[in-house]
Amino acid sequence: MFLTKLYFCFSENVSLLFKLYCLTVMTLVAATYTVALRYTRTAEKELYFTTTAVCITEVIKLFLSVGILAKETGSLKRLMTSLKENVLGSPKEMLKLSVPSVVYAVQNNMAFLALSNLDAAVYQVTYQLKIPCTALCTVLMLNRSLSKLQWFSVFMLCGGVTLVQWKPAEATKVQMEQNPWLGFGAIAVAVLCSGFAGVYFERVLKSSDTSLWVRNIQMYLSGIVVTLVGVYMSEGAQVLEKGFFYGYTYFVAFVIFLASVGGLYTSVVVKYTDNIMKGFSAAAAIVLSTVASVMLFGLQITLTFSLGALLVCISIYLYGLPRQDTTKIQPSSEKVSLKEKPINV
Repeated sequence: MFLTKLYFCFSENVSLLFKLYCLTVMTLVAATYTVALRYTRTAEKELYFTTTAVCITEVIKLFLSVGILAKETGSLKRLMTSLKENVLGSPKEMLKLSVPSVVYAVQNNMAFLALSNLDAAVYQVTYQLKIPCTALCTVLMLNRSLSKLQWFSVFMLCGGVTLVQWKPAEATKVQMEQNPWLGFGAIAVAVLCSGFAGVYFERVLKSSDTSLWVRNIQMYLSGIVVTLVGVYMSEGAQVLEKGFFYGYTYFVAFVIFLASVGGLYTSVVVKYTDNIMKGFSAAAAIVLSTVASVMLFGLQITLTFSLGALLVCISIYLYGLPRQDTTKIQPSSEKVSLKEKPINV
């Protein structure tokens, strides 16, 4: 049922109601993911290995992508042919997709580190720095330009994040020791990875007519290898001693599930909604995360946090406003003459 709904999200003829459904789900996933991950890193007594969680997430994404590609191809024979040609028969393409795999692996691990040291609401606001980072990568890697309003919104967003981090809001119900500067450093690395990997993947997608799901499969296969290496290098001895699934609970499994489906729904939002709707989604996720943090973790809202979060929400909206191309506006006289011309059927 889940794969069927997700497949219809990606079909060409989708209704507005279904687009709103996907956007709503994406908003709830984004807010719930940060809060749930924060809970698993602060409330659990036996902490799980974050590198294993990232690895399992890649495995689930791979299976989901194969399932949706099977829907897209329509038969098992075509699916196997597609996998043979594009995966086993394309080592260069696999190597090309290994670049974002490495970067995304670093980003996902940094998210766990950040939410181990920062409140979910503070993380959600600060993570919006991915917007100016992505904008800069777009300008440098895709030769695109930003409007004056977009540049203004980028600086406004940075100002809002600065206010949030000036005097970080504290959670009274969290007893474990935290390092806010380590958390902020982890977010900084994560947003740099997010901006570069997102633009790089977009460039790869637009360089050929290969299916999005084939590209995802190529990337996730590389991602599994990369994350397994990460498990061995960072926590290999502990994993061998305590087990791969040490510290796992139902909440941890829920976080992994959200991380898995979140990336797929993000693709839906990127493909079928405009920037204004995505901006509202991000702002709504910030509000939901803040409310949840106050209720679950005793987050104390400060004036600087409130002003900073407001500036971030406004800047996201301004950044997503459509650009007006005045060079394509016709003079009024031309519009009148066009209206008077008969239409040939």
